[in-house]
Amino acid sequence: MNKNLVRKSTLLLGAALVLGSAADWGIGKVEATAAVPGSVSGSIPVTASAAVSVAAAGSVSGVKSTYEDQVPRIIQNASPSVVGIIGKTAQGVSYQEDRYNLAHGTGVIWTADGWIVTNAHVVDGLTELTVVTSDGKSYRVREVYSDTKSDIALIKINAKSLKPAKFAKTAQTSQVGERVVAIGTPISFSLRNSATVGVVSGLNRSVDGSYRLIQTDTAINPGNSGGPLVNMKGEVIGINSMKFAAIGVENMGFSIPVETVRYVAEYLLEYGEVPRPTLGLELEESWSAIVGLPSDDPLMVTQVLSDAAWKAGIREGDVLYAIDGKRVYSVVDINEILKSFLPGQKINLLMQSDGDIVNRRLTLGWDAYDGILADEEEADQ
Repeated sequence: MNKNLVRKSTLLLGAALVLGSAADWGIGKVEATAAVPGSVSGSIPVTASAAVSVAAAGSVSGVKSTYEDQVPRIIQNASPSVVGIIGKTAQGVSYQEDRYNLAHGTGVIWTADGWIVTNAHVVDGLTELTVVTSDGKSYRVREVYSDTKSDIALIKINAKSLKPAKFAKTAQTSQVGERVVAIGTPISFSLRNSATVGVVSGLNRSVDGSYRLIQTDTAINPGNSGGPLVNMKGEVIGINSMKFAAIGVENMGFSIPVETVRYVAEYLLEYGEVPRPTLGLELEESWSAIVGLPSDDPLMVTQVLSDAAWKAGIREGDVLYAIDGKRVYSVVDINEILKSFLPGQKINLLMQSDGDIVNRRLTLGWDAYDGILADEEEADQ
């Protein structure tokens, strides 16, 4: 397995982590908000924030507030484009146990003819997947394309005349403090199309993922994964993916920006996979970058993994400053830049080698890496 573009640290990178058992960040754990295992019948306790009914915000001098006017309308317009996804997990020793051994999440209608975007960790490992639309109709899932590095998946149902969601062109025009709505299937499958309201808490966050994320204080509970984060224009700016979960930590959810969703979904729809390029290098981030401090420190080459990188003159101990004129400080920076390239294309690397600043012309390889630890064996101990 090709271990390219990974950090040699105790932090976990990649969407595979998002699905896993959470990473210890000192202040809490990162949890996937995806599939909720267990029975879908009976009483399941749900906190008040899991399903929010939007209350009137009141009026000032007899004038109805913008909040009161917009949010119900946005939820009403967006909800027909949101679906619940449920399937069987691998456990279960008897039919009686297996019939309730289910897990669920959320999806967003991508095309009118039945393509739905969701999180990879919602559908990976599940069988007999079923989609339930907002009008109560159920459909068996016929095709699944999953990209665990981005945590994005596309699933297909046999349906026509569905209402595709309105996806924003970019999430970068969003502002911190801007009001947003999350719609999903929290805790219980019977709570489909529940809505919660909050704000954008931060942009371009680098948190346990291969790409940058949107931070929001909108309540995102288990089962919300794969659902939309919608702005006040009614546009989907992100796909909800995970949250911090710990005692004393509240309302720290994260969404995959629409740019990454488009990048992955369009390739999955056309090719069934993402032709993701790689530098063919194992890189180590600086201590400052790992802990999130402001830093101008470059990345160090700890291993040359491809013949193309070796032929370009790159060696262990070299330092990487920029790719095609853009400074890079972390693996996430590199992954974001490489979204604009394909395997086989050539790029320029600004590096330091033996004390000299040099330019290396590198042919990008094909990234077969799917999110592993840089020091996998050490981390397992």
